[in-house]
Amino acid sequence: MIQARSIHKYFGDLHVLKGVDISVDAGELVSIVGASGAGKTTLLQILGTLDTASPQQDTEIIIDQTDILALSDNALAAFRNQNLGFIFQFHQLLPEFTALENVCLPAFIANVPKKEAEGRATELLDFLGLQDRIHHKPNALSGGEQQMLATARALMAHPRLLLLDEPSMGLAPVLVESTFETIQAINDEGTTILLVEQNATMALSVADRGYVLQTGEIVLSDTAENLKQNAMVQKAYLGIE
Repeated sequence: MIQARSIHKYFGDLHVLKGVDISVDAGELVSIVGASGAGKTTLLQILGTLDTASPQQDTEIIIDQTDILALSDNALAAFRNQNLGFIFQFHQLLPEFTALENVCLPAFIANVPKKEAEGRATELLDFLGLQDRIHHKPNALSGGEQQMLATARALMAHPRLLLLDEPSMGLAPVLVESTFETIQAINDEGTTILLVEQNATMALSVADRGYVLQTGEIVLSDTAENLKQNAMVQKAYLGIE
């Protein structure tokens, strides 16, 4: 689903990503863990075609068998809309619309008939535990409910690849576990997931494999289980001395 190598990103003189290689197989749930400022979100945005890598001769980014570096802007936008779902740190929900309308928005943009769109949206809201919040506006929802609403909207177009940016951010601890249970359930339904997360304990608890990103470089790559047993990961990210 993802095969990328030699991803670099500069912001002026700041070298944020330093030749990152990463792969994700179809059906996998892969986590990228690292401290704040490591470059996780920048990497996710590049892989999600929301940002571009700094040009390098050997950079390659293949998403779902498509060379995204070879696409025009219009073709890239079409590819993103058809294949990718993205859940941002800040959910970007539309406060004037109800939960149902927020979820339906991608379908309306794609000219899906209203009845069909609302049926799909209702199913997703029910799956994510928001069946009683369909007519509520985002500001009336809890932080966890807003996270589930953003998830439902991202799933509306049946994405083959779902990218999540810090899904636990801002959530009360009691909601974090249920959020990750939902992420696991979405993956179990067949959606490939790439997850960026500072909470390494939760990220590795649901992942098949993981990468550790430090100051723009991948320093470890292994199965999630092996990473949980790694002494450096335990000390730096899991709070185990």
